[in-house]
Amino acid sequence: MLSHQADPSTYLVAGFHALSDPLRLEIVELLRSHELCVCELCDRLQTTQSKLSFHLKTLKDAGLVRSRSSGRWIYYSLNLPQFVALEQYLADYRRFSPIIPERPAPTINPSTSPEFLNFS
Repeated sequence: MLSHQADPSTYLVAGFHALSDPLRLEIVELLRSHELCVCELCDRLQTTQSKLSFHLKTLKDAGLVRSRSSGRWIYYSLNLPQFVALEQYLADYRRFSPIIPERPAPTINPSTSPEFLNFS
């Protein structure tokens, strides 16, 4: 997991990277409503525990999920404050950096453009 002293942009990069994988997005979708143990996630995603563990570690390192142990089971749930931080970043970007529509290339009038003038 990233240290609490890490640069905030490190959390943003890790968070967006973690969300860039289709399987990790499926994990997040499953955890939206309630926490699940690894065995439940494996069953629902029809994947192996080793593959799932890799993706859960990525999500956990990005601060997007948290885990808790209960006996021999590990339960995962979403860490909503980290999602809020990612959402806030996007909202601030949209608010403070308006997306400017693409401008068409300027048209060149051969009769007035210096590179097209014929001096002969």
